[in-house]
Amino acid sequence: MSTSLPLVSIVTPSYNQARFLETTIRSVLDQDYPNLEYIIVDGGSTDGSREIIERYDDRLAWWVSERDQGQTDAINKGFSRARGEILAWLNSDDTYQPGAISEAVAFLQAHPQVGMVYGDANLIDESGQVIGRFPARQTDYRRLKRGYVHIPQQASFFRTSLWRQVGPLDTTFFFAMDYDLWVRISRLAPIKYLPRLWANFRLHETGKSVIADDRCWPEMLRVHWRDGGSWLSWLVMKAKVRPLIYAWLPLRVRLWLRRAL
Repeated sequence: MSTSLPLVSIVTPSYNQARFLETTIRSVLDQDYPNLEYIIVDGGSTDGSREIIERYDDRLAWWVSERDQGQTDAINKGFSRARGEILAWLNSDDTYQPGAISEAVAFLQAHPQVGMVYGDANLIDESGQVIGRFPARQTDYRRLKRGYVHIPQQASFFRTSLWRQVGPLDTTFFFAMDYDLWVRISRLAPIKYLPRLWANFRLHETGKSVIADDRCWPEMLRVHWRDGGSWLSWLVMKAKVRPLIYAWLPLRVRLWLRRAL
C-alpha cells in the first residue's frame, strides 16, 4: 500500500444480489490503485451472498451481513466506517472499469478546488453486454436544481471533507438519495465531469433504474421544495411531463432525450 496517495474508501451496499456480487467485488479489488479500502454492507442476504463475501474477507477493510433499513442506510453504515479522503459507493450489480479509481484520484489531486468528479458509464444487461451509454455531461448546482442531473452514480467520487459537512444520506429517500447528495455537495464546491469511461450500470428486472422510474421524481421534488424551489421551474415541469412520455419510449430514445433535455 502506498501512503503517498490518498486513501480511497469504496462502499458496496448489497441485498440478495449473489448473481452479480462477485463481479462487482472483483471490479473493485482488481483496480490498479494501491491505497484502497473496500467495505461491503450486506442487508442479511439469504441467496449465498454472505458466502461470496467471506471468500474475500482478507481483502476487505470491513464487512457485515445483517438486516438494515435498506440501501441508503447501508451506504451510511459503510461510510461511517470509512477512513479514506475520497469516497464512493458501487452498488452490488454495477462494476468499475479498469483504472477508474486511479484516474478519479489523479483528477481530484490536480484540481483541489473540485469537490466531486464523475465520468462516463456504460449501460449493461444481465449478462454484462453493453446496451447503451449513460447520458453523462457537465452539470452544476444551478442545473441540478433544474433537473439536469447527467451524473452516473457508479462513476462518481467525492471528498470526505464535503461528506462530513453534508452527510449522511437521507434515509427517507429510496431513489433520489444520490441526487440529494449531489445538490448538497455542489452548493459548497464545484463538481466536474471527466469524459472517461469509469463504470458499468447494470439494468435488470430487479434493479432500481432511475432512467425510466417515475418514482424518483417525487423525491427530487422534495429536494426542490426543501431548498425553496418554485412551482414555475423546469424541474416541476419535467417531473410532471417526462414520466408520462417515457414509459412507452424505447431505451435508446429515452437516453437521447436525456442528453437533449
